[in-house]
Amino acid sequence: MHRASLLRRLAAYRTIWAEGAIHYPGYHREREHGVLERFERFVRETPTCFERSHSQGHVTGSALVVSENGRVLLTLHRKLGAWLQLGGHADGDPEVQRVALKEAEEESGLPDLRFLSYEGRVGAEPHLPFDLDIHAIPARPGEPEHYHYDVRFLLVTSEPVLARATSESRALRWFELPKAREITREESMLRQFDKLEALYL
Repeated sequence: MHRASLLRRLAAYRTIWAEGAIHYPGYHREREHGVLERFERFVRETPTCFERSHSQGHVTGSALVVSENGRVLLTLHRKLGAWLQLGGHADGDPEVQRVALKEAEEESGLPDLRFLSYEGRVGAEPHLPFDLDIHAIPARPGEPEHYHYDVRFLLVTSEPVLARATSESRALRWFELPKAREITREESMLRQFDKLEALYL
């Protein structure tokens, strides 16, 4: 089954993040489990979950890019007007970690992105998701309101060069974590920053 890889990663996410094996500030067990269960149900029940043509919603892949000293790379999304992590649509690719890496490479221009290693942690799966989020995308001409089931990964670079913005971005910038917290009040972004602190501090 082409969804088996994602379901396996979601099971590993349950062990590491949803059950609190890595405890982070703001950890909320009911929230983590609620999102995870909705995610698993959607993937199991939707053979076309990776296709943008599934108009009710689809899986997307994204990445929080971080330098080795803990700075984060954020994009000012052109349509949403918010500072976010990098990412995009799966467009039929069931390997969402590949989607996240590809989108991050294309949007940042960074040549050496690599996945954070969870080696040695019980239940860890290679390319373990860092965060899960389900959010509504507003309707626009030719496209009804729908949901993005976003699988997020943590990517690390040792060469945090000044990155270039793409057509989907108004700006692309490195931030120290305290400053990143100042420029967004998005709950899902603050949660990612909390998780990052749990790993780095």
